[in-house]
Amino acid sequence: MEPGIIALIVIGVILLIVIVRNINVVPQSNAYVIERLGTFYAIWYNGIHVKIPFLDRVARKVSLKEQVVDFEPQSVITRDNVSMKIDTVVYYQITDPRLYTYGVESPIMAIETLCATTLRNIIGELELDSTLTSRDNINARIREILDEATDPWGIKVKRVELKNILPPREIQVAMEKQMKAERERRARILDAEGEKTSQILVAEGHKEAAILRADAIRETKIREAQGEAEAILAVQKAYADSLRMLNEAAPTDKVIALKSLEAFEKAADGRATKIIIPSEIQSMASLATSLKELAVDGEIDKTPKARNNVNIPNMAAPDAVDPAQAQAALRERARQALQQNAPKPQ
Repeated sequence: MEPGIIALIVIGVILLIVIVRNINVVPQSNAYVIERLGTFYAIWYNGIHVKIPFLDRVARKVSLKEQVVDFEPQSVITRDNVSMKIDTVVYYQITDPRLYTYGVESPIMAIETLCATTLRNIIGELELDSTLTSRDNINARIREILDEATDPWGIKVKRVELKNILPPREIQVAMEKQMKAERERRARILDAEGEKTSQILVAEGHKEAAILRADAIRETKIREAQGEAEAILAVQKAYADSLRMLNEAAPTDKVIALKSLEAFEKAADGRATKIIIPSEIQSMASLATSLKELAVDGEIDKTPKARNNVNIPNMAAPDAVDPAQAQAALRERARQALQQNAPKPQ
């Protein structure tokens, strides 16, 4: 093979290698800062790019993703002279690769230093209690200051968080005692409120029970009164109906006399000491005399007596009379009196 052909092949291979080595593929969410002859030339974003050999070079490869950096704890002093350490976390994103490359020499170190100084200034204006309870305000102020300071560097500070606040050991012990006392106070308050609520509920229960008992007694009395009224009304109605039926039946004198004797028999049940004889049956002298002997004297005497009551001196004490025998004798006397006084047929 001739030397000229070999030289061409070698040159072609070298050119191919140079071209291949100068083809760059930029990944997604990345950017390449390109310099030509030592000055800024362009920014390559995702895709295939070819640079001119020996003229162009990649000055910096920049990630456009949001990044997080955890800084070392910084010593700060509060307004009430309490020394503590605070650990911060910063979330940032590169928005301009050119400014990020040429704006500051060490962007992360610059952000860390700026964050530490800003944190000392803010904490120096607050007391310990405010520092522990105002994390959101501190985070917002630090983010605002950092975002404004890093804007010329092509960096956007998204978020700043106080990761840890580490007060001295003696302060931690005092805070634990305070927390314990506060919890005991809240526990006592809760116990007192629970006892109060319990007593109120018990009192309300007694009150409602008393009201229900009073309502039950009232309802019972009302029902009893209604029952008695209905019973009285029923009795009176039955009595009125009996009188009406008796009236409609047009009873004879014999029936009326018999009813009178039945009523008089109930009156002379042996418990009365004096009996008033109705005028309707005063004509039955023998019956009245026998009834008086049974109720007052305690024995049956066939001797006729006067219609009016008379005092009989030196009368012996009457013997005891069986009420059943007295009622039987009374019924027999009533039957005989009816037979004697009955009108005879013409």
